[in-house]
Amino acid sequence: MKFAAAMSVAAVALAACGSSTSTSPSGGGGGGASAGTGAAGGSGGSGLKVGMAYDVGGRGDQSFNDAAAAGLDKAKTELGAQIKEASATNGEAESARQERLQQLIDAGYTNVVAVGFAYGKSVGAAAKANPDVKFAIVDDASPDSTASNIDNITFAENEGSFLVGAAAALKSKANHVGFVGGVNTDLIKKFQAGYQAGAKAVNPSIVIDVKYLTEPPDFSGFASVDKGKAAAEGMYQAGADVVYHAAGGSGGGVFTAAKAAGKLAIGVDSDQALTAPADVRDVIITSMIKKVDVGVYDFIKSIKDGTFKSGLHVFDLKSGGVDYSTTGGKVDDIKSKLDDYKQQIIEGKITVPKK
Repeated sequence: MKFAAAMSVAAVALAACGSSTSTSPSGGGGGGASAGTGAAGGSGGSGLKVGMAYDVGGRGDQSFNDAAAAGLDKAKTELGAQIKEASATNGEAESARQERLQQLIDAGYTNVVAVGFAYGKSVGAAAKANPDVKFAIVDDASPDSTASNIDNITFAENEGSFLVGAAAALKSKANHVGFVGGVNTDLIKKFQAGYQAGAKAVNPSIVIDVKYLTEPPDFSGFASVDKGKAAAEGMYQAGADVVYHAAGGSGGGVFTAAKAAGKLAIGVDSDQALTAPADVRDVIITSMIKKVDVGVYDFIKSIKDGTFKSGLHVFDLKSGGVDYSTTGGKVDDIKSKLDDYKQQIIEGKITVPKK
């Protein structure tokens, strides 16, 4: 009885996050057919039903999750997809993530996108239990999430981070920059490795401070503005004048600290000079753009078109999957140098480390 009651509460909570034909992406009312009767095969219009399970921070983090949400919104507008959304909470058990995926499926949303590597094991288990459902997982291609019904959407974050690392070094007057990582994982270390390589390509003697906000299994480092602010404040006080964050929603704290210190910052995933609060946008010189929206949209479109392919799909500089932003014109004076580095990476003249 206790288990049944818990499942009922969870189902109600999930339904409250969903949307179908409402104009608001996170509006109420989703619902739909039961598991197995949705659009697992990929028809268009009202038959295309897509569930999205966000990582910690969810829609509204102005970074990673919002980039995924942009792809979902485009699919809703251009492909007529009906959507339902749910978000992870910090510190939740693995079973909670798998249950979230299953609830989406049971509600008829039998094309499912999981945002973030933390869903790796959950997606693998759900894919095995639901072989007719098609899944996409962002940022994971581990054995746990490899199956014939899973699209593994990954990115060359190290390549994009190289470019913003070069930008940081070119813009730094103190020859001292910083990196704030949300959670100390192999994925975020790719951002760090690329950033350090780019900065040192410009100035081999540059000082680079590094701080991770939390250690696994604590993923609050992706959704703690206060922790991001404290880490960046420490770096600015120590002499850094540019700080790059790969910390999801915590990056808002980095921007606040940069504004207060009169220093500079670099965004991540989305073009944060467009998405961050207006009062801090002027401190963001560039962002490492990770086109999660493209990967998500391509997955959904492949369902509609009947061209779904499982396996690893890497979005790198050459394919346009990562890049640096120019909003605000703050890197216009160094753009030719950044583009030269970019071309060298694409041509294989520069190999960017992953760790």
